[in-house]
Amino acid sequence: MRERDLSVEDTTVLYRPVGKHELRLIAESGYRGFPPRLPNQPIFYPVLNEQYATQIARDWNVEDSQSGAGYVARFAVRTDYLSQFTAQR
Repeated sequence: MRERDLSVEDTTVLYRPVGKHELRLIAESGYRGFPPRLPNQPIFYPVLNEQYATQIARDWNVEDSQSGAGYVARFAVRTDYLSQFTAQR
């Protein structure tokens, strides 16, 4: 199945809090991928809830960045791919 053949029902929307630098790297990829994780980021942690992602961006990314900015990336992933992972709380 090609990407363009996917319907909304075939995907799950996830959210990822990012800082200004990470957002720039995402843009440089043509919004097609995330940059490699930093040494202090042992896991890739998208979240299922936009409100929670916004809270993380505000509380962590803004505070940790010199830019004073935090962003939330919204992206869709094939639901059948995600089925191999367990959601963590």
